[in-house]
Amino acid sequence: MTKHAPNLKAQKIAGGVATDQRHDSAHKHVRGTAVYIDDMPESSGTLHGCLGLSTATHATITSMDLSAVRAAPGVVDVLTAKDVPGENDISPTGRHDEPVLADGKVQFFGQPIFCVIAETREQARRATRLAKVEYKELPFVTDIGVLDPRKDKLVTPPLTLKRGDASAAIKQAPRRLKGKMRIGGQDHFYLEGQIAMAIPGEDQDVTIYSSTQHPSEVQHMVSHALGVPSHAVTVEIRRMGGGFGGKETQGNQFAVLAAIAAKKHHRAVKIRPDRDDDMIATGKRHDFLVDYEVGFDDDGNILGVDFMFAARCGFSADLSGPVTDRALFHCDNTYFWPAVHAQSAPLYTNTVSNTAFRGFGGPQGMVGAERVIDEVAFAVGKDPLEIRKKNFYGTSDRNVTPYHQTVEDNIIHRIVAELEASSDYARRRRTIEAFNANSRFIKRGLALTPVKFGISFTATHYNQAGALVHVYTDGSVHLNHGGTEMGQGLYVKVAQVVAEEFQIDLDQVKITATTTGKVPNTSATAASSGSDLNGMAAQNAARQIKERLTNFAAEKYQVPRDQMLFLPNRVRIGNQEIAFADLVRQAYMDRIQLSAAGFYKTPKIHWDRDKGEGRPFYYFAYGASCSEVSVDTLTGEYMVERTDILHETGRSLNRAIDLGQVEGGFIQGMGWLTTEELWWDDKGRLRTHAPSTYKIPLASDRPKIFNVTLADWPEVSEPTVHRSKAVGEPPFPLGMSVLHALSDAVASVAGHRICPRLDPPATPERVLMAIERLKGEAKTGT
Repeated sequence: MTKHAPNLKAQKIAGGVATDQRHDSAHKHVRGTAVYIDDMPESSGTLHGCLGLSTATHATITSMDLSAVRAAPGVVDVLTAKDVPGENDISPTGRHDEPVLADGKVQFFGQPIFCVIAETREQARRATRLAKVEYKELPFVTDIGVLDPRKDKLVTPPLTLKRGDASAAIKQAPRRLKGKMRIGGQDHFYLEGQIAMAIPGEDQDVTIYSSTQHPSEVQHMVSHALGVPSHAVTVEIRRMGGGFGGKETQGNQFAVLAAIAAKKHHRAVKIRPDRDDDMIATGKRHDFLVDYEVGFDDDGNILGVDFMFAARCGFSADLSGPVTDRALFHCDNTYFWPAVHAQSAPLYTNTVSNTAFRGFGGPQGMVGAERVIDEVAFAVGKDPLEIRKKNFYGTSDRNVTPYHQTVEDNIIHRIVAELEASSDYARRRRTIEAFNANSRFIKRGLALTPVKFGISFTATHYNQAGALVHVYTDGSVHLNHGGTEMGQGLYVKVAQVVAEEFQIDLDQVKITATTTGKVPNTSATAASSGSDLNGMAAQNAARQIKERLTNFAAEKYQVPRDQMLFLPNRVRIGNQEIAFADLVRQAYMDRIQLSAAGFYKTPKIHWDRDKGEGRPFYYFAYGASCSEVSVDTLTGEYMVERTDILHETGRSLNRAIDLGQVEGGFIQGMGWLTTEELWWDDKGRLRTHAPSTYKIPLASDRPKIFNVTLADWPEVSEPTVHRSKAVGEPPFPLGMSVLHALSDAVASVAGHRICPRLDPPATPERVLMAIERLKGEAKTGT
């Protein structure tokens, strides 16, 4: 941000809270001057690493001849499991089930078994191909479709949620049905891949530059692997080129290996895998198989539901426990299930261990809920939107979730009503019906889907944050906190909070890189809690300094404290005004501390996992989207004609940033549910491991008409930073409207009499198969 002399007569500061400010690095992104880890100047003698990946899916290693690798040009070292000086484990939950490098046994195709350290990256890459590894194959399973979620191996204990007697409610209901759906996974496809650079220091010290959402976890993993205390490891990250959850735990391996090599050879070491290796060796969004049974009446009122959410978790636990928990937490979406039973099954498979991804299991739970709504709507012959509204949570009753938290802030009725009106849903529904009646091959579909997303880490101890604020004698401010910037605008939002607190222009606040050397024991930047937690911690630090300045001025100028007022870039003390910087200089000369460590912990939340009861979420964020599509019934190809979104962020800290998050979240969610398909062959090899085989949405895939609005009337029922709401994950499931619009178009080929059961990702191939299946069922009457 360009510095300028503060305007001492301004009526309002430049860049405070609730003003539209550009992302602090936006101009650098456009110009290509934003510095990422691979852009940092390399110190003389920097070495480069490359992972050697297994070519067996499940096997014991009978021999591993690395002599040709070690003899290859430029190779300095080849690390194996025995070269890990401390603990050969990077499991984030402490289950000790995920080795840094496989030791004697591999559990998925592409598991890292050695790491080449060479003078150049190209030399390291070429050398990995010279390894001669022999395996004794073991039985393996890669597809959860062949597993029994109640009998087969789990990577972590399952969760059960229940309220009422779902079995009895379903059995006694006038109507009931059951079904199964498959929900696909998703690769993070961050633009900047995984990367770490380690700089050795004296004694035990090492500094790690890691593209990570969780610097403290990287710090702990490196310290455990090196066998040194955490204080010897400093982790720093200024920005990531995207994360989406894929850098919450997955950066650990690269940082640990770089650190081991750096300390061993006393040289800087950088590891940046190819996109192929990155996609093969790192975890994805969990794909799920969902079994559901629902009881309902002839009007479409749902009386009881029973869910089983079975997830492909991979070979280790990673974050699969909390991910599958959150899927259950969102199996209600915006709906009140009078009686409900829901169970998770985090299944072991011989595939890469799946991990966090934007929404953290919540979107999969919502997709399951929306399938149930669709099933009931088709069964009773009503518009799915009517069934959705009929089963919404209430405000004073019908408002208890399956995990026994009372929904106290429900605004979904108004959100949906406003979107239904602004999108002209009813008229367009009639227009589409007429269009389809007169169009032989092109069919259109329309759907409006709601979102209720719980905000907080379900692991209660993660709901805390720290910040460090310095005020310098010229009145400028240095800000550091535990949150990480991955393009979502967290840094500028927290800076706006600090600027607002001191009443100084935003460009007087210096945004600095996140480092474990300034703020310790941080939580991951995840669960949409970055602004909530770090904003409050930074505000707390700023208020401590303001309190000291107020006490100092009151004593120095002999005025009551209530006659002290922070105005834009200045301070009123009694009847006089002085520049903020002048007050700071005076305080310094009087030896007033101008630095503070802030802290915040989310109140009110608690969770008893054994009982399946508690208040895991501080509040809920709400939104809705309405999408229209056109489908070619001869090919299955489709286009998104229009999308209207109404989403709420409380009193937004920065509407420009929040709009970008809503737009991007929707597009990413749409991609997950339509074009992004992960495919493993019968040998357990991931075949969609590059842009050539894995299709993320392009700019041309965005809706032709794209109307995104932030609701300006909602207010958070709980005290949050300036009464704002989280905006990282809640918009992601808005993409469900595209899936259901496609389903609506498919249903038209059979007169909307049969539920299409269109499973995501709804690729053109799947759409075409669903069309042909429905045509066949319509003919036979099945």
